[in-house]
Amino acid sequence: MLVPIIDDAHLMPADCLRKLRLLCEDFLRSHNLVLIGQPPLLQSLSLSINEEIRSRVTYSALLQRLAPETVEQFVLDQLDRAGLGPNTFTPEALALIVRSGEGLLRRTRNLCLSSLIEAVRDQTRIVDLKQVNRVLLQPHWRKDCDNPL
Repeated sequence: MLVPIIDDAHLMPADCLRKLRLLCEDFLRSHNLVLIGQPPLLQSLSLSINEEIRSRVTYSALLQRLAPETVEQFVLDQLDRAGLGPNTFTPEALALIVRSGEGLLRRTRNLCLSSLIEAVRDQTRIVDLKQVNRVLLQPHWRKDCDNPL
């Protein structure tokens, strides 16, 4: 059984999805294609031009954002797996990361990594609010940078 998995499928042009559909028709019925994407993927598939693709969707799910306690436990578990102590982030810094991550693991992970890089730049072993705030000031973390003046 062949099961290709495509992450960030919402970034694929619709014509690529149509070509994938044609390609999958050549395989036996026991083969599947897994597309993982953001809600714009479902919006794209709802267009009438993509009816042939949408009619082949067997299963779809929307994942809810994680609860703050779950995100915090995820960060602490990842620190443990990396051999770092739970005190690598001050409680205030960890709370800010959890809040700013908005329940999304990738965003939370990127905030943690960026904050750790800032701590290395500051030559300190503990990440505090100063490092996290410095990361959050970067343009790609700010929501107002998406809005033109």
